[in-house]
Amino acid sequence: MDIHQILKQLPHRYPFILVDRVLSIEKGKSIKALKNVTINEPFFQGHFPHRPVMPGVLMLEALAQAAALLAFDTLGSSPSDEMVYYFAGIDGARFKRPVEPGDQLTLEVELLRMKAGIFKFKARALVGDELTVEAELTCAMRAIA
Repeated sequence: MDIHQILKQLPHRYPFILVDRVLSIEKGKSIKALKNVTINEPFFQGHFPHRPVMPGVLMLEALAQAAALLAFDTLGSSPSDEMVYYFAGIDGARFKRPVEPGDQLTLEVELLRMKAGIFKFKARALVGDELTVEAELTCAMRAIA
């Protein structure tokens, strides 16, 4: 899945779209995607000017966006003006390695369970073979009233 297909599935736009490419997706099971980290990212201006590091919350957001792509693929649907996909929880988040400009984050997300619009995922991101972050993510699809 290239960026054009991703933009059709996610409502996020610059500077908040954090998935550049989907390498593989197994319906109802898992997704593997990429986030290319460049010095041009707006957050590097303030985090930190002397030693740029990608904020951990944005690594988790990138994983949540990959999880959303997996959820929409699993359901065979796309986002709409009547539905929103919310981040509902983060459990066991652990940061293992800083992510710097020039790194390529490999986002790996596995669907653990889904019920009544609530999704639970096991997620991790790597740079090369090095683990950068891991967590269990809970997301929810809800109709907009």
